[in-house]
Amino acid sequence: MTAPRRSARELLELTLDPGSFQSWDTTPIAPRIVTTPPGYADELAEAVRRSGVDEAVLTGEGRIRGRRVAVLAGEFAFLGGSIGVAAAERLVAAVERATAEGLPLLAAPVSGGTRMQEGTVAFVCMVKITAAIVRHKRAGLPYLVYLRHPTTGGVLASWGSLGHVTVAEPGALIGFLGPRVYAALYDSEFPAGVQVAENLYEHGLLDAVLPAEAVAEIADRALRVLCSPREGLAQVPALPLEDLPELEAWESITRSRRPERPGVRRLLRVAATDVVPLNGTGEGESDPGVLLALARFGAAPAIVLGQDRRAQTAHSPLGPEGLREARRGIRLASELGLPLVTVIDTPGAALSRHAEEGGLAGEIARTLADLTVLSAPTICVLLGQGSGGGALALLPADRVVAAQHGWLSPLPPEGASAILHRTTERAAALAQDQGVRSTDLLRAGIVDRIVAERPDAADEPEAFCRRFGQVLEHEMVALLRQPTDLRLADRHRRYRRIGLP
Repeated sequence: MTAPRRSARELLELTLDPGSFQSWDTTPIAPRIVTTPPGYADELAEAVRRSGVDEAVLTGEGRIRGRRVAVLAGEFAFLGGSIGVAAAERLVAAVERATAEGLPLLAAPVSGGTRMQEGTVAFVCMVKITAAIVRHKRAGLPYLVYLRHPTTGGVLASWGSLGHVTVAEPGALIGFLGPRVYAALYDSEFPAGVQVAENLYEHGLLDAVLPAEAVAEIADRALRVLCSPREGLAQVPALPLEDLPELEAWESITRSRRPERPGVRRLLRVAATDVVPLNGTGEGESDPGVLLALARFGAAPAIVLGQDRRAQTAHSPLGPEGLREARRGIRLASELGLPLVTVIDTPGAALSRHAEEGGLAGEIARTLADLTVLSAPTICVLLGQGSGGGALALLPADRVVAAQHGWLSPLPPEGASAILHRTTERAAALAQDQGVRSTDLLRAGIVDRIVAERPDAADEPEAFCRRFGQVLEHEMVALLRQPTDLRLADRHRRYRRIGLP
């Protein structure tokens, strides 16, 4: 069930701080179109009378919890929220002003798509709307989207689908081709339940489905991360290094597999604030084995991209979709200039027909490639199991911090033993010889810092996660204070020298 449709003004009143909205709108321009349909002028006049607005979008600025933001809001009562030349020009002017003034942008489309009365000219206007939003994002400015019921056609295929964070109204019809048009063209009904917000969320196309009353809260939390300062942060003291006992590799491997061990979700819950979970690739895929979120560790903002140990099972291992979701997180860090925290905690990526046909090896390679050249600061957390290419994919970083019982290996030790000795019974000895332990990785220059477990994170999950959060805040602030070119050169050097005498 969809909620009663709110007007653009009602949505803005609900979302923005009371009395803070200031319109940026001017008198709509007269469009230059090939042929003006008979009666179109009367349609426009009637739309103004019925809707109480002069075009299908309202633009302006306001405040959300005191923060100045630019807003774009569709008005369905004006010719079904359709976008013609005048509405497109209004949108572009508002986006360009938001970019020039360095404001985050909140868009709330509701529309049947392109205005048919204005034909191809109106249709092509979607290009300039898209171009304006791309320039806004390239300036490192946040673009948040709230899709309302209904959002279809060219609006969804342009400014409705470009958000850094995209949320939709419960029950909203969201689709490229509206069901009424589909039925007229193909003389059959579109399958029920497909073009619905909740279904699109399940397929990784939306980050959340929330009522309009929650828009201000989710936007505020997201903007506390996305607009958090990257410069001038006070230095954070480093936690003292601790003496670590020399344990056998198999001891760490066994401890890393304990079901009580804290994973990325526990780490965020204890050590981070302003956490905004994101969902899926934005391209029709999601993987429960990957968690993507906005978060802050102390004053330091970050995109967090982690392997979720509890969601990876024998029946649902980490697949190529998870790495495509990971690459979405890398793109966000690149666009927004936010530090990226990757979290390795996987028993290994999928070994299956689906994984092969889905291009798992290629996704590992592309994720590695993206991380090696990412200009944003990067920290890798080796939190638990680090098995195979699925772990390696998230490793490249400016700094690598390992839990004491975190480990990294080309295969699960049992698999490596099977290759070399045709039995899994030599796994413990082989793991010791391969140098998989955190202390081995530190000596090899693969890891920069180890966070102690006292004696096991599973036995002190809250304290362990708090310590890790302090280390991450220290590392992020230190990286943000470094010049980008020097930091990237150091990243290249560290991997160039691995394994050399």
